[in-house]
Amino acid sequence: MIVSRFFEAVVRWQRQHGRHDLPWQGSTDPYRVWLSEIMLQQTQVSTVLGYYDRFLRRFPDVQALASAPLQDVLALWSGLGYYSRARHLHRCAQTVVQRWGGQFPQCAKDLQSLPGIGSSTAAAIAAFCYGERVSILDGNVQRVLTRLLAFEGDLAQSANAKVLWQQAQALVPADATHLQMRAYTQGLMDLGALVCKRSRPACGRCPAQSSCMAHARQQEGDFPVKTRQLRRRTERWWLQVVRRAADGAYWLQPRPAQGIWAGLHAFAVLDEGEAAAQPPAGASGAEGPLWHDPIRHSLTHRDLVLQPVEWRVAAYAPEGPGCWVRSVAELDLGLPAPLRAWLMQRLASAAP
Repeated sequence: MIVSRFFEAVVRWQRQHGRHDLPWQGSTDPYRVWLSEIMLQQTQVSTVLGYYDRFLRRFPDVQALASAPLQDVLALWSGLGYYSRARHLHRCAQTVVQRWGGQFPQCAKDLQSLPGIGSSTAAAIAAFCYGERVSILDGNVQRVLTRLLAFEGDLAQSANAKVLWQQAQALVPADATHLQMRAYTQGLMDLGALVCKRSRPACGRCPAQSSCMAHARQQEGDFPVKTRQLRRRTERWWLQVVRRAADGAYWLQPRPAQGIWAGLHAFAVLDEGEAAAQPPAGASGAEGPLWHDPIRHSLTHRDLVLQPVEWRVAAYAPEGPGCWVRSVAELDLGLPAPLRAWLMQRLASAAP
């Protein structure tokens, strides 16, 4: 029976060949598992490792995270990308403290009710920490299971995604133990990351090769089926860079609460180059504009061309909140990665 064969094969393979040296492995602390799962969303393990350790040093438990200012959370997250994850992380910690007494719920259904926790993340926490017999189904695991089952439903349609979810749950035996669920859940992750890759899957190393219907048909590349493709687009942003002439400090202001880089500190973004070529409102003794080389930055579904336009000012009285940054040491803010790199270079070159 494919259910028992696949489950047992994954558990056995993970124990022998899967990853065992990641810092969050072996822990049944839902805070640590939750943190790793959120960080790993659309992010490579190698990137997450440094952030995970730094984050735990600053916020060792859910209470510490819940009581911290959001800007502190965003500052530690800076460079990891997908900043909505950090905002949801902070709000989720506050919800756990305020509504759940500082203890994470112990079943996937309740976990999924928390901010920023989707069905697959909830399943991972429930399986790793509490042994709940529930399957994860993130993007990598979708690829593993659609190939295993030769699942031809278009996952761009929610009805088909729901059917695949049901089939993923059916692969988990009713008598699976907590230890088996931990190995199976990690094994699915490891298979998707190390073996059943998007291109050139290493079928010869797969414990499910004999059961895999896509492999039997030599159609691994046909799965998963997902017809809807998001179109990439390019956007040009003009950054109004205000620099104080007296000490070379740069003015940074918080981004709006919604949209790209929400809540992070950045330069003012203007819609047109003509507007950027005008002196900043509230500035006196303005000299400029100085047009710097464009900064190119890729997001998931769009490419940004950031055009810094610098104005040196004797004084500046902006309408909204913000802060002056005079040195690299003061860049302990939540900053978009390309702007942090640009500022570090500029401030370092101006340092005595």
